[in-house]
Amino acid sequence: MQLTFRNKFAESNRQSTVNYDASPHNTRYKYEIKTFDVRGFLWEIAPQFDALVIFAEHRYYGESLPYGNRSFADPRHLGYLTSQQALADYVELIGYLRSKREYNRSPVIVFGGSYGGMLSAWMRMKYPHIVQGAIAASAPILQFTDIVTCEAFARITTSDFRASNPTCPQLIRKAWSTITEVTSNDEGKKWLSNNWKLCEPLKTAEHVQTLKDFLQEVYINLAMVNYPYETNFLAPLPGNPINVFCQHLTNSSLTGKPLLSTLYRAISVYTNYTGQASCISTKNAAPDLGDQGWDYQACTEMVMPMCTDGVNDMFEPAEWNFKEYNNTCFKKYSVSSQPYLACQQFGCKNLNTVTNINFSNGLLDPWASGGVLRNLSSSAVAILIPDAAHHLDLRESNSNDSYNVIVTRKFHRYSIKKWIAEYRQNF
Repeated sequence: MQLTFRNKFAESNRQSTVNYDASPHNTRYKYEIKTFDVRGFLWEIAPQFDALVIFAEHRYYGESLPYGNRSFADPRHLGYLTSQQALADYVELIGYLRSKREYNRSPVIVFGGSYGGMLSAWMRMKYPHIVQGAIAASAPILQFTDIVTCEAFARITTSDFRASNPTCPQLIRKAWSTITEVTSNDEGKKWLSNNWKLCEPLKTAEHVQTLKDFLQEVYINLAMVNYPYETNFLAPLPGNPINVFCQHLTNSSLTGKPLLSTLYRAISVYTNYTGQASCISTKNAAPDLGDQGWDYQACTEMVMPMCTDGVNDMFEPAEWNFKEYNNTCFKKYSVSSQPYLACQQFGCKNLNTVTNINFSNGLLDPWASGGVLRNLSSSAVAILIPDAAHHLDLRESNSNDSYNVIVTRKFHRYSIKKWIAEYRQNF
């Protein structure tokens, strides 16, 4: 059976080279096409290569819904939501563009960050005759079962906070049990709800767990978007937000309610940097950017084991339990998780034949845990950026960019120029 539908895509600069972005791009959060103003690097280099820039929306995200409002109704309708199908969509789109006379000899370079970076890398691996090169920023193509240890993500997150202030992660770790103790009775739940100005007052143990999940998400997001200047990506944030956050957590003697009051001031850096929020909602630490589609993919093919031990990281201990994970996914979608599928389809080992991919990873980014950190071949190279967070190199240039970020962007330009020259020489 062949499924035919229209993917939404946007284009700019009708020129020769096709710079193609395999959207959506972030890891934990997947985006509608309209949010791609965070890709300033593409706009900056497009004139240099006389390029047509295409942003293609991933099937089942944004407005690209194969079955309209029934796309998420049941497994029969959801079954076409896979990375393989998304790549095939992109091949179809590139073929359509190349059918036009002005583009029929145009080289194609794909870009992406996080999941989009994974798609970009896999696009080059699977369709090297279609795509001449790929920039895969913060692409955790190794974040799968038996490839990367499940603790790695949490340890990188913790190290970011520790680098700002060693006391900071210690107090975060201490706060988990403090929250449990304070909210063990109705009076404590009421106190924390009022003190933290929660939009949804704590009434049950389930509400408390939701709050803890929210906090974990906040800490991870702060590590991901720990950029050196003000941004409004997952939330309005100051430059170097972890430093600003940890400025509040310096007194190692804090315990009990004073600790939680201080933690609230730190968390407000993320939840209310603008000062305009009247209360904190614990439902989600980031805007709804297509979570339903990603949640389904995380249940089927993008099974990325995560765990914490509460010793080498600042989180509550939580083992990776695939059986429990699979059961939860089956209850939600009536599908079984396939933890080895991505590696079976695209490869996670012995990738030395891969060519023309720049794997860039900021070492402040927790997703570097699953990134390619060593060269795979002479032209599939690992670029390590010590002072960068999640796909910072794909953002537009900023006066606060470090030397390492500037050099990385220069190398991307050099690589693209080289790939295009090779294509035209062999055309």
